[in-house]
Amino acid sequence: MAQVTAAPAVSRATANESTAQAIVSHHAQLNAGLNQRVEALVHYVDSQFLLKAETARQDLLSYLRREILPHAQAEEAALYPPAAALSEGRLLVEGMLDEHRSLTALVTELADAGSLVRAASTARALTALFAVHLTKENDLLLPLLVATPDVSLTRLLAGMHEVLGGEEHAHGAPGEGATGAADAAGEGCGCGGCGCGGDQPADGAAVPVLSVDARLDVRDVPHNQRHALVLSTVEGLSPGEAVVLVASHAPGPVLAEVEERFGRQIRMEWLQSGPTVWQVRLERLAAA
Repeated sequence: MAQVTAAPAVSRATANESTAQAIVSHHAQLNAGLNQRVEALVHYVDSQFLLKAETARQDLLSYLRREILPHAQAEEAALYPPAAALSEGRLLVEGMLDEHRSLTALVTELADAGSLVRAASTARALTALFAVHLTKENDLLLPLLVATPDVSLTRLLAGMHEVLGGEEHAHGAPGEGATGAADAAGEGCGCGGCGCGGDQPADGAAVPVLSVDARLDVRDVPHNQRHALVLSTVEGLSPGEAVVLVASHAPGPVLAEVEERFGRQIRMEWLQSGPTVWQVRLERLAAA
């Protein structure tokens, strides 16, 4: 009789270990994807490739909103409550919830940054916080849950690709990874390969470029550098590309220079005329 009752416990322990490892692996993928995008942003800002830098910022924001923040929210819903119910996990969870709030605030700051230099600085801070946060989850939170006899990670996370990852969880061979262990223990989501339909792009896959105009915010640029920066940026536009010039006053003189140098190659469209911010869209219609 003892052997019959011991089998489920062994299976649950194996499933928990495999699920925890799947989470750690997904954390590594998320961190790599984040670092790749932040490095691209920083590189383009350092090189003063403003159009590419703005595209990199939008790509980074898309990744944060599509992958990082949903992952954090899913963990809050599935993993944090059982950990917080344990005396040794309550303070840990409170601290990690504060870190989630800080991550969300940094994403907002990244989106609202008035200059690409500030955006790059915010992105660096975000990666540092996320790395520390993942270390706590991998080394403290998950071992605590795995060691708790009445907690089943596989039941908590059944079908939650935001936490387990897409391809690795959904296509694990029987007996391997989180899905195989969960199915072996009878604790999966009941669809074999977790056929919940939640595919995610693997790291390294081509990321679609967002159709967005770059912003050239010159409010913090020294006055003696603004005209040269605007003219060089417009010079670098390809046909069909556009940049939105953001200034703290009506940029009439520099727009006159743009018109004198480029003529009908550039189309100007006023988007905002004060009282504190002026924005003009400059679109390249034809090559020189």
